Amino acid sequence: QVQLVESGGGLVQAGGSLRLSCAASGRTFSGYAMGWFRQAPGEEREFVAAISWSGGNTIYADSVKGRFTISRDNAKNTVYLQMDSLKPEDTAVYYCAAEESYGRSWYTPNRRNEYDYWGQGTQVTVSS
Repeated sequence: QVQLVESGGGLVQAGGSLRLSCAASGRTFSGYAMGWFRQAPGEEREFVAAISWSGGNTIYADSVKGRFTISRDNAKNTVYLQMDSLKPEDTAVYYCAAEESYGRSWYTPNRRNEYDYWGQGTQVTVSS
């Protein structure tokens, strides 16, 4: 079992920045690929970014590419999402997720059903 707790959400003006954190506990964090997803009111939960267990491979949704950066610190059991140039359409609850990599250093899942563990989410609101 892996427990995930997100933090760092809040209210920010358009063009501003936020950094989300996701602290993991339980199983060995470094064995897991990590992802960020978001869900706006009335919308499906959508993929934002993912990072392999080593940190050597990252992928992003087209809507955030060039503005968001995912990173991880395995010594601190934490994954981050740096969000810059925020837009009102980035407003959503942001969730982190974890999935066992089974040694695959390149593994960066981008579909909801590939992840077994989820946090409770943190609200991000971007005002225009």
